Amino acid sequence: MTVDPMLPVPYRLLDRMPETRDTVTLTLEPVDEALPPPQPGQFAMLWAYGVGEVPISVAGLPGARRVEHTVRDVGRVTAALCRYTPGDIIGVRGPFGHPWPLESARGHDVVIVAGGIGLAPVRPVVQAILAERAAYGEVSLIVGARTAHDLLYREALDAWWREEVIDVRTTVDTPCSHWHTGSVGVVTQELHRVPITGAATVALVCGPEVMMRVVGATLVDRGVPAEQIAVSLERNMECGIGQCGHCQLGATLICRDGPVLPWASVHDLLGVSEL
Repeated sequence: MTVDPMLPVPYRLLDRMPETRDTVTLTLEPVDEALPPPQPGQFAMLWAYGVGEVPISVAGLPGARRVEHTVRDVGRVTAALCRYTPGDIIGVRGPFGHPWPLESARGHDVVIVAGGIGLAPVRPVVQAILAERAAYGEVSLIVGARTAHDLLYREALDAWWREEVIDVRTTVDTPCSHWHTGSVGVVTQELHRVPITGAATVALVCGPEVMMRVVGATLVDRGVPAEQIAVSLERNMECGIGQCGHCQLGATLICRDGPVLPWASVHDLLGVSEL
């Protein structure tokens, strides 16, 4: 299908799954022809008709024509998307951006670190690894959230943990009375408990920028080459195709050159508060 990258394609909302008090996962299917299938790590521009559009990472690929996006209510457009119900129509542009380096991770140990809503862009990575588990070495998933109530995909996390096919570790900043399945503290504390094999490891990191700065530095200190650490950035993307400049980070346009970028190319820029 060849379409204007600035022209939204109508997709029908098939399912709306609440994840937390302010976050839902939307399952979409094209009304007619589908856009090209996205890869883990890419994003789409989701259009709430009459309101506007926002960039939202691909959070799951449940079928040949279906795609999932996890949306948190943080503004006018995301609030409208979160209120939609099955049968409603959402405009979709994309997919855009560079995906996670799953091919180069084959044959390596993989460490995945996600904070908050950052679990959404790495969820399809976990699904892809589980579908071809023998292609990868040891796999560790570290997930952090403010509280247990803020954790996404609780059923999936519990299932991955029970199956013991990958090492799943969850941690929260603030515990509650029913928090018995994970740790308390920031993700970097949990990262220190994970065995890491240096140059044999590929790391994928997504979350708040302050978290990614600390995690990236920690991984390098533990022997992981900076070129084998990938981070997913979210800046103020507007057009999705590198034309408007809203998402500029130094010489990088996040929508065009990212959102997944090697740590080696962005770690200095992420330390500059003005950028």
